[in-house]
Amino acid sequence: MFTGIVEATGEIQSVAETDDGRRLSVSHDFDALHHGQSISVSGVCLTVERFDEDTFEVFLAAETVEKTYLGSVVEGSVVNLERALAADGRFDGHLVQGHVDTTATVEAVDRVGEDWRYTFSLPPEIGQYVVTKGSVALDGISLTVAARGTETFDVAIIPTTYDLTSLSEKEAGDPIHVEVDVVAKYVESMLEGYLDGVEDRLAGR
Repeated sequence: MFTGIVEATGEIQSVAETDDGRRLSVSHDFDALHHGQSISVSGVCLTVERFDEDTFEVFLAAETVEKTYLGSVVEGSVVNLERALAADGRFDGHLVQGHVDTTATVEAVDRVGEDWRYTFSLPPEIGQYVVTKGSVALDGISLTVAARGTETFDVAIIPTTYDLTSLSEKEAGDPIHVEVDVVAKYVESMLEGYLDGVEDRLAGR
């Protein structure tokens, strides 16, 4: 489990294609990593397989390559990094699983005073989960939806977030990973079960 509070950015050092996926080497400046550790790489939960004091390696299975844009990152690409939340850690963002729901597109980036406003496409399969003032994880960053249209949604980015994450590298046309609030999914599931029960009772089943 993650919180969407990005700890640092890393840079892709190398990419190796394999028969069953893709292997990435990523730079880091963490004090400590360990084999088997979960780490969010731009919102995708991956497992540390090898590491040293400067880099770590993760493997992308075929499904991850297909469903995320990590299948197209190249040497020099910047990614957001967050280690899994420790049991006694401080919870500052929202519940983020590192299970990307879909990939959206940056539609516009506008400077608003000292802040930025980003507009993203709204894929129809996640439309019911994206609401104004609701939480969403974009490339692993816990953010609040500032506005929602029929085909797009906006978020406001403060200077700290802009400076400390890969958002400063994004421009119109770039892809971004989207993970909707898992609480919304649980509520939807519970309501579906409740409504199914009501329908059964009304039908005398």
